[in-house]
Amino acid sequence: MRAGLSGLAFALSALAGLGQPNPASSSSSAVDPIHAWIEAKDPAALGAWVDQRLNAAKADVDKLAAVAGSHTVENTLRPYDDAVNELTLAGNNTYLLYSLADTANVRDKAQALSSTVSSALTDLSLNPKVYAALAAIPSPSDAATRHYLERTLLQYRLAGVDKDEATRKQIRALQDKITDLTLTFGRNVADGTLKITATRAELDGLPVDFIARHKPDADGVYTLTTDQPDVRPVLSFASDADLRRRMYLAYYSRAYPKNTQVLRDLLATRQQLATLLGYPHFADLNTADTMIGSSANITRLIDQVDGVSRPVAAREYAELLSFAQQKQPGVASLSQSDEGYWQELFRRAKYGFDAQSVRPYFPYREVQAGILATAARLFHVSFRPVKDAVVWDASVDTFDVFDTAPGSAGKRLGRIYLDMHPREGKDKWFSSAPIAPGIAGRQLPEGMLVCNFTGGTAGDPGLMEYSDVVTFFHEFGHLMHHILGSQGEWAGAGGFNVEADFVEAPSQMLEEMFHDVKILQSFGKQYQTGEVIPAALIAKMNAASAYGRASELQWFLQFSTYALQLHNQAPEGLDFDGLWAAGTRRFSPFVPVDGIHYYSSFVHLEGYASNLYTYLLDKVIAIDFFAQFDKQNLLDGPTAMRYRRAVLEPGATKPAAELVRDFLGRPQGIDALKSWMNEEFR
Repeated sequence: MRAGLSGLAFALSALAGLGQPNPASSSSSAVDPIHAWIEAKDPAALGAWVDQRLNAAKADVDKLAAVAGSHTVENTLRPYDDAVNELTLAGNNTYLLYSLADTANVRDKAQALSSTVSSALTDLSLNPKVYAALAAIPSPSDAATRHYLERTLLQYRLAGVDKDEATRKQIRALQDKITDLTLTFGRNVADGTLKITATRAELDGLPVDFIARHKPDADGVYTLTTDQPDVRPVLSFASDADLRRRMYLAYYSRAYPKNTQVLRDLLATRQQLATLLGYPHFADLNTADTMIGSSANITRLIDQVDGVSRPVAAREYAELLSFAQQKQPGVASLSQSDEGYWQELFRRAKYGFDAQSVRPYFPYREVQAGILATAARLFHVSFRPVKDAVVWDASVDTFDVFDTAPGSAGKRLGRIYLDMHPREGKDKWFSSAPIAPGIAGRQLPEGMLVCNFTGGTAGDPGLMEYSDVVTFFHEFGHLMHHILGSQGEWAGAGGFNVEADFVEAPSQMLEEMFHDVKILQSFGKQYQTGEVIPAALIAKMNAASAYGRASELQWFLQFSTYALQLHNQAPEGLDFDGLWAAGTRRFSPFVPVDGIHYYSSFVHLEGYASNLYTYLLDKVIAIDFFAQFDKQNLLDGPTAMRYRRAVLEPGATKPAAELVRDFLGRPQGIDALKSWMNEEFR
């Protein structure tokens, strides 16, 4: 997921989404909250739609600014939040059309409109009259409202509202430039698909259905792309080392050299902004409204996780290298482009598990149905297909979400959209996104998944690797956090509005559900025979998946360190490739592939910027969360509802550290993570 923040930054900090007209929605204005893809065939109409939202937001701001007497929650915070809602809807819709629209002219228009909406958000964040009005509200007695107000005031100060007018103008210009640069960076990645060619012999080892999907030309040459349905299988299964190297090189060089100067300009502009706001580096500004609190604490977290994972990762690599040397005498080291391949062979040999052996049990449609059914039991909800939904692409599946918890009366909670297969011009990543914020009694939350799984075409069952299923579980965790955590009265305090370094914890916790035999057998069916996936095969898969956990943490450490290093020092003259190579030497025993330019397609630099440590911190929290569940009764035991009530439903109405304590009874600890990463060796 691309990170989400609360309040002012909500609309553009996450990969935003589109929605269906919401029967339960109402807005602070007379504008009907329709969604932008309805207008997307006509860029001019799309522009008019955005103007409606911007005008509605302006009316809300004018309303709170016109208060003559005492400022209250109802006459000031309410219209402010209504303005946030309008701008969020506009930002979400335009950003997603920029990411998902099928035609370049619509993507271009949506990109321009995203900048317009971001500019309006910047105006709001730098409006001293709005800040003064909010600051004049007496501290609310309601804890959720009080937290929302206090955090909003903090975000105003972090935006520079208390600076003089000339400085605020500079800040505004820098924020606009940052928005344009991040949009350009992401667009270059989305449009940067590369192609490589291969002979039939070079495809040896790849799944039969993979080869069948790729038709050779008249000369017998196969064309592969750097889209995920091609990349993962090649790096995991292709026997030809040179094909793996070519794919690795191409995948990690997308948008090169286009994004080189874009990133330089982005880092320089972020640093200028931090300096204006009184911070030595952007990383310090970026952590001011987070659980971790400072860039120095990021370094401490990295060192802590490195200390517990490095010895285990070294043991994992030693086993892998020894295995490779048995298979190919004379091998002295392993390349990064060979890592996935050798790990796959090692898992087959040591655990009797071949990742291809489970693919026939995971056809896409069965997996989707299974994840919905699992989420329904775990979170006490139901999903009903919306057959007549108007969507931005015919492949999108739409579901309404209903509450089935005791005493809920089956009320509708929101709507979700699943855009799950690749197509030309679509964002190539895997993410979950808010569409509409929730406002109790007025507007239901909507959210979506944007994924690029195989399948989606006639005759292709979309057989998924087990890592694909884990990804699906992960992203769906974000989606449920948004729907369940956005039932309160404030648009700016929903599930995606928690501190940015807590946002990955619920989704990473849900990943662990994937290993449960009962869950997997509920939907893992052989796509041709209907045979249920055998428990013995699941046991092998789970044993094999435990291998490499520490190495995966080291990978998180590398890109967390890289993102931090790009933002905690002067950006002038930074050697992007050199920094990445240094990180590889520190955190990975695998030999780097010469010629890659990792930064050029490092899309997390858009939203997370310096804060990629989020995945590390939230892995610690997620594993601690999961350890509280009864492993014999994951879905139906009392812990599931307690988790929903304590962690998900509050959204951003209290600090994330309190959410952790409310569920665990204490702050998160690292012991569960240590046990988890050592599971292979027990």
